[in-house]
Amino acid sequence: MPDLLCARCRATVRRPVSKLYSVWPLPHKATVSTRASTAHQILAHPTWSVRSLLAEGNASPAETITSAQLHHLLKLSALPAPISEREEASMIATLQSQLQFVKAVQRVDTKGLEPLQAIRDETEEGRKQSAIGLEHLKDVLAKETRVGHYQRPRRVKEKMKSEAENWDALSTASKKAGKYFVVESAKTP
Repeated sequence: MPDLLCARCRATVRRPVSKLYSVWPLPHKATVSTRASTAHQILAHPTWSVRSLLAEGNASPAETITSAQLHHLLKLSALPAPISEREEASMIATLQSQLQFVKAVQRVDTKGLEPLQAIRDETEEGRKQSAIGLEHLKDVLAKETRVGHYQRPRRVKEKMKSEAENWDALSTASKKAGKYFVVESAKTP
């Protein structure tokens, strides 16, 4: 099976993960890892800023992207090529700033940090609000009966009454025959 990636893309994929994440240490690593710390204490001393992740107007990017590389990436992505040189320059600038951002994120030291499994409120109040107790289930349990030898619960079927059932669909018909609409069509000779 032929390789679908260019040589540079294959080299990036082969790079060990340890090298990607071991470059940028967090100065307040001890504060982050302790359970007693609060969000206010963590955010009081930021370890980075958005400005540090954005490319400065005067500073040249660490890695420049050529026009040929841009066209190669666009071809791999099945995206249209830029129409003008101005659009191409804009695409290259955007791609370089995104690449700089990704490299800054890859430099973050994540040793000792647990991976994020879900975004939720982990405070005591948040846990109480998300907990489902017996008081939440009383209405549902009241609609069940015990059936059979093993006394398995079975939901009691409720009869729903709605105004839609009482609606007369034929009330707006110009002609009707019993419970049907009558549609007149022109006869062809």
